[in-house]
Amino acid sequence: MRTALVVAISASLSLAVPAQDVVRHSTPGSDFPIARAVEVPANATTVYLSGAVPSVVDTTADRATFAAYGDMETQTVSVLTSIEKTLADLDLTMGDVIKMQAFLVAPDGEQLDFEGFMKGYTQFFGTAEQPNLPSRSVMTVAGLVSPGWLVEIEVTAVRP
Repeated sequence: MRTALVVAISASLSLAVPAQDVVRHSTPGSDFPIARAVEVPANATTVYLSGAVPSVVDTTADRATFAAYGDMETQTVSVLTSIEKTLADLDLTMGDVIKMQAFLVAPDGEQLDFEGFMKGYTQFFGTAEQPNLPSRSVMTVAGLVSPGWLVEIEVTAVRP
């Protein structure tokens, strides 16, 4: 009986994944705010969030235009704020994000505003309040579902 109790307690303790069990590997010699790799223990719960897109910031603008959703930084902040709210609904935080895929649009005839994306991104990752960095891929795409969107981001989080 006592052995069964010890086994049951040990098994229940092994189900929890302390946040420190997630290992984030930085890129040697770089201060770029992404993880080179992230290791997640086998017993962690992985949560995949669908792609999030920006909210309208100018209701007077045509929704088929960038003006309705803002510039790259504004759209990035909008999308990451939406992701932050979804994570909170699931009792998670941005610190639990381990992987990010960002799809960015360079408007016709313009160069991709990667600097604007990074200005938005670094408000959520690599800060004193939230130092955990995800592994990340950024892709330039020809367009997203709405012609006014410059940003769509999907993330994967781990429940600690």
